[in-house]
Amino acid sequence: MTEPARGIPVKALDGSKQPADGGLSSADRPVDSVSLKEDLPIRTENLSAASFKKVSNPSGQILTGRQEHYLKRELISQQVTFEISELASTTALQRFGAPFRSDYGEVAPVDSDLPILRYIFVHHVRNFPFLDQAREKEFWQDKLQVFLESFANKHISSSEDRLEETKRRKLAIKAQKLVELMMVSGIPTASGYEERIRFSELEVVDRGANDQGLLVNIPEGHAINGWDVNIAGVRTTSVKRTVRYHQHAEFVLRVKRAGEPDFYVGRRYGEFVRLHKRLRTELPGKLLPPLPRKNKSSTSSTFLGFGGDDDDASSMSSVSTSGPQGDESGSLRGLVGKNHRHSASVASLASAQSGRSPRMSGEYQRETVLLYREDQRVSLRAFLRTFLQKQQIAESKAMSEFLTGHPIKLNQEEMRDIERRREMDKKRIEEQQKFYEIARQRAKELDVYMEKFRRDIVESNGLTKLFAEIRQKEKIEDLSLEYKKFAEWLRIEVAATVYHLFLAEDNSPELLAQAKRVHSMLPYTALKQVIRFANPALVMTGVLDLFLAQPFGARSLAQRVFSFALNDGIKSFEKSIAALKLKINDDVLCDKLKQFTDSEESTKNTIRNEAVVEDIDLIVAILRSEMIAPELTPEQIGKVFNAYVAWNSAVENVDKEMKQGAQLFAYFKQILKMYTRQRDKAMMLSVIEEPVTLQLFRDLFTIFYEPLIRVYKSANVYNSVTDFSDFADDMFTVVEKAQHQDVSADPNQTVQSFIDLCARHEHNFYKFVHEVHVHDNGLFGQLMGWLEGILEFLRHGPMGGKLDMNALFQGAVDMSQIDKDVAIKEINDLIKWQEERKKWHQDKTRQKMAADGSLQGGESAPGSASFKSSDFGLNESDLQELDYDESGSEDESSNDEDLDPIAAERKRRARKQDYLRRSAGEPQKPPVKEVLKLQPSFLAMLRMVLAG
Repeated sequence: MTEPARGIPVKALDGSKQPADGGLSSADRPVDSVSLKEDLPIRTENLSAASFKKVSNPSGQILTGRQEHYLKRELISQQVTFEISELASTTALQRFGAPFRSDYGEVAPVDSDLPILRYIFVHHVRNFPFLDQAREKEFWQDKLQVFLESFANKHISSSEDRLEETKRRKLAIKAQKLVELMMVSGIPTASGYEERIRFSELEVVDRGANDQGLLVNIPEGHAINGWDVNIAGVRTTSVKRTVRYHQHAEFVLRVKRAGEPDFYVGRRYGEFVRLHKRLRTELPGKLLPPLPRKNKSSTSSTFLGFGGDDDDASSMSSVSTSGPQGDESGSLRGLVGKNHRHSASVASLASAQSGRSPRMSGEYQRETVLLYREDQRVSLRAFLRTFLQKQQIAESKAMSEFLTGHPIKLNQEEMRDIERRREMDKKRIEEQQKFYEIARQRAKELDVYMEKFRRDIVESNGLTKLFAEIRQKEKIEDLSLEYKKFAEWLRIEVAATVYHLFLAEDNSPELLAQAKRVHSMLPYTALKQVIRFANPALVMTGVLDLFLAQPFGARSLAQRVFSFALNDGIKSFEKSIAALKLKINDDVLCDKLKQFTDSEESTKNTIRNEAVVEDIDLIVAILRSEMIAPELTPEQIGKVFNAYVAWNSAVENVDKEMKQGAQLFAYFKQILKMYTRQRDKAMMLSVIEEPVTLQLFRDLFTIFYEPLIRVYKSANVYNSVTDFSDFADDMFTVVEKAQHQDVSADPNQTVQSFIDLCARHEHNFYKFVHEVHVHDNGLFGQLMGWLEGILEFLRHGPMGGKLDMNALFQGAVDMSQIDKDVAIKEINDLIKWQEERKKWHQDKTRQKMAADGSLQGGESAPGSASFKSSDFGLNESDLQELDYDESGSEDESSNDEDLDPIAAERKRRARKQDYLRRSAGEPQKPPVKEVLKLQPSFLAMLRMVLAG
């Protein structure tokens, strides 16, 4: 082979020029950035000089580090997609190898068709601390394998059959991405030069939940699905009943839509109740959050007012003016104030004080204001905003009429009340920010110790060492210094969480009231005695025997219960089907759709493929198919064709004349869905009635439940019931004290009160963990070992070695399996696509954050940055791209079932168009053909690596 002349640069695979022998090495010579951009686009403003050097081919390598990574990524992605899809096959487990039996004899690891899933199963499923005791033949082969193969044979309907995206499909997509992430991050390349695309200046702000809470609590400028709503104030209205007038509280809503001026509407609590009922009627089956309970308490707060000739006696907010007091504007009292029962005595006392203390005109003074039903106002605001976060509710007729009907005009005093409450909201947010800032500062003081703790955890066997110390030391004070500091950091985290849940949020008063109600109803003493003397294992075993027993071979009670429920569903479908058949009035067409649902899976797949290839509706493909008898007459074909044309016209044009003709096609869609679901329930019924189902359920109970019960009994868990009760009592006392009592302006005391709460009870929690760990018979040690096995794989890869992508590529070139130049171009196109896609998603994220007003000032919760994804072997770039390939489908499809079929189809297409609009401009994956020719050789190498 002719050697290139000395000093003459040779064009490398990525387009850059490399020196020949005797020239400068790739690490020493400057990189020609222009040539780099010819095939492999490089963002010169984003990459450091060190990154540039890595773009060049390492010495002796045919691929650059970046080409290696994205070639590996593409081939692993193709393999994972194939293996996940193969799980639906009835022979999938037979190809796994041990412990599953196979008709082809023992399947060696290097011969498995599903090497990735087999590796995950053998190393991370089968050796799970509970499942590692399961017997190979009795459990894995005779029960689990028989059950899963039987389920696969039933061919439960797919999303295409139901004309909707099923939860199983969404779960499969998510599982595919997680497995791909695990393999790409875990299996390294042999060269050691693997490199990913990164943008140093594009760091998306990851806002903590607490900061998101502050954003949601702001009174104005927070639009949700087109509605900017704030319950701005409270006023009284008089309603005449039989004889006299009665006063009621009316909540004043400020409503604003994009491009329109804001306006006010008044709503009583009963109207919120009616809204809740109307939404249940308008959206049947939709899960709605509960309405906050009626709360008539009021809140007093101090404001800096301006003297004048206002009529305080008629004020909605009863005002009293007092002399100079301590500065409370920054205290927690200014945040939530004092709660009082709204009564005539309180209001009259405040008014009397106001009358006895006239103000000089033009003088700033402090006003102690009684804000009527303030807690109810903020809890109803949280309730409304929770509703509006669901697009279907935000677009409902009931919500629109509630927010826009009967606008009102406010008088001067009502506007002052709104201004006071706006100031209250501002104080509330400021206090929350101060609390989190102080908590972050205290957590930051522990950074040095947390870094040491982090290194201890992420190193080999770090979790095992941590729990070994907990097992040996009876008290927190006896732990090593870094573990004690971790406990101190955890104390701050829990304190911030309690504050956030029960004091900081709009719905905190309602949540606190619910928690107190539940706490007051729980019989802790009786519960403790029951747990102490009862034997849960025997109780559960007796219950299982009762439900699973099959006397004289008859069906068990559990089978009868499930069968009864499923048969009810089947009968309800029969009624619906009968009604639809009357509307269609053609038994041949209905029978043909029924035969499709009952036909062989191969026949169904052929018809589905025809519908996809010819871009026609599945209903048309079924009814015209000759594979399903009988053939249709020309009149029936014309009837179906006209209905299909009318359907598309009615859906797209909202044409009332075409709607009548489209109704027939809508009936076809409905009856196919009913037939499919009826068959699904029949198949599930047959699965439940199989004896192996009950045997598998009993074995799973024995494997998972009994070891936990043994630990629970030996560790005297019943003592922790009293400890939890004491903690709840103490927590409610601290929260109420922060609400009801004056606190110093220094929020450090508020922070400290919550930290002290955690400190008073942390020894009880530690005692519980210690006792359980001491009496676990090695169970938790095995669990930590299992977790560390996964982390070990992610950090260092499998024991079988590494993927030599250069050798794989060079071997394929030498054997003329691939065209070298075409393959390199495809790899570079993949890199370009990944780079452009990453940039597109980063830009979209920044635009969204800017629109939400959350781009600046976002800080995470105290101490949340202690661990990074790289500590656990997951590359941050790979983790960020996990959601890039989501289908964009909404979870609203199940809510369309109760809509008119044409309206549901219209809504489905609108969602699809909305997704296309949101993803407009997203770079599309380039076609890949030549690289896929490497798949057989790559599969052989992957088997060897994962078989070790």
